[in-house]
Amino acid sequence: MLHKTQGIALSYIRYRESSIIARVYTEAFGLQSYIINGVRSAKSKTNRIALFQPLTLLDMVVYYKEDRDLHRISEVKTPYPFQHIPFEVAKSSIALFVTEMLTKTLKEEASNPALFRFLLTSIVYLEEATEQYENFHLAFLLQLASFLGFGPESAGEFEAQLREHSVPFLADDTMSEAVNTFLSTPIHTPVRLNRAQRADLLDGLVAYYRIHFDNLGEVKSLAVLREVLG
Repeated sequence: MLHKTQGIALSYIRYRESSIIARVYTEAFGLQSYIINGVRSAKSKTNRIALFQPLTLLDMVVYYKEDRDLHRISEVKTPYPFQHIPFEVAKSSIALFVTEMLTKTLKEEASNPALFRFLLTSIVYLEEATEQYENFHLAFLLQLASFLGFGPESAGEFEAQLREHSVPFLADDTMSEAVNTFLSTPIHTPVRLNRAQRADLLDGLVAYYRIHFDNLGEVKSLAVLREVLG
């Protein structure tokens, strides 16, 4: 049966000679996998593979059956072509990191409208921001944790969990205040952190996610993000 849904592209892998299997977080069905044929063929007249680059927003018409792990797409387009995320080093580094974390943590194959709206508005903000978005990934991870069911209520709780699991994390008053701000205000709220504080908080957040996801594994985009933003 055909269904209309919005989606957020996360990743894709090559499949056979000219196809891909794309992972997409959808508004209607949660995390889904789709096979898209012919997008890597030299005969392909359109660059449809670009639609499945990290965080691309999609309007989709899809085939869906509950008992299947792999679905097909009837129609797909982006209503919001990116002008900045793929072409600016800082934004593309953030996008790769956010995408990798989402790929590792989003598992539910069911609709979650509140989570989808959070992801959608966050991505639009990252695309449109012209300044003071260097802390985006920090605020994003803290707020995402709440949607995933393990978000801390305060900086004190965040720091206590890290201590309980013997994570070496030394937060000063500025960092604690920043965490409380990230937890309680919109993702675009400006917060002043220096490069070292940003790097330390990023390491603390990844460690915090590892506490709750035993199989998180290596976060490959982390080194690039540290280099670009700290």
